[in-house]
Amino acid sequence: MKRIEGAVVITGGGAGIGREAALGFAGLGAFVVVAGRTLGRLEETVQAIEAAGGRGCAVAADCATEEGADAVLTAAEQFGKVSVLVNNAGVGYSFEATRPGSMAALVDTTPENWHEVMRINLDSAYFMCRRVLPGMIAAGGGAIVNVSSAGGTQGMADAHAYATSKAGMINLTRSLARTYGPNGVRANVLAPGFVATDMVAGVLESEANPFADDAMRFAVCPLGRPGEPEEMAEAILFLACNGYANGAVLVLDGGSTC
Repeated sequence: MKRIEGAVVITGGGAGIGREAALGFAGLGAFVVVAGRTLGRLEETVQAIEAAGGRGCAVAADCATEEGADAVLTAAEQFGKVSVLVNNAGVGYSFEATRPGSMAALVDTTPENWHEVMRINLDSAYFMCRRVLPGMIAAGGGAIVNVSSAGGTQGMADAHAYATSKAGMINLTRSLARTYGPNGVRANVLAPGFVATDMVAGVLESEANPFADDAMRFAVCPLGRPGEPEEMAEAILFLACNGYANGAVLVLDGGSTC
């Protein structure tokens, strides 16, 4: 892949897919700004980047607010133009442990839970994109990769707020691609399936782990295993670097939604 000039901003960069993507972009020469709400984990990512010979910094902020998005992008702009924005921050099934009912079906989803899932998963992309786009347009181009979910491409039996937020991410990205493509700004979606991250660690470590049983795991995924964060990161780098990728929705779920 080609080397990247300027800065790359990754939300949710403290673990899992975001962390692996940060390491990948740093390896391409970019200055990587990892953002999120837990400074300690972000700093661990930066330490890993620097240990590998790369450059980066951590910014603790709530990217689902205008102030938080501005703080992250202002910090990044100190290290050059922002060439790539990866909106990876979000909540999934692990959010249920701290916010019961957040991954429920509609009738069982309170307005408070609905709005909080939407705020974290979708509003964050809105605020970050709105803040980064003027600079990318002025610079003559850039790349946005929004991390959605295979769950955003189909109906779900539960987690209705989650599924809706991830579907919204897909159509937001397609709209960005149509509107800002003429300005040289490409926007694409990665839609992962079941990936072995902290977000699903509770499932993988429980009796409900669908991959623990040979009779079940191939029914869940034709490859019989969850995806790895490194595999998702490779796809993010591809979407960011391929000059003809615009408006694409790359579903990377091992064939689960075939």
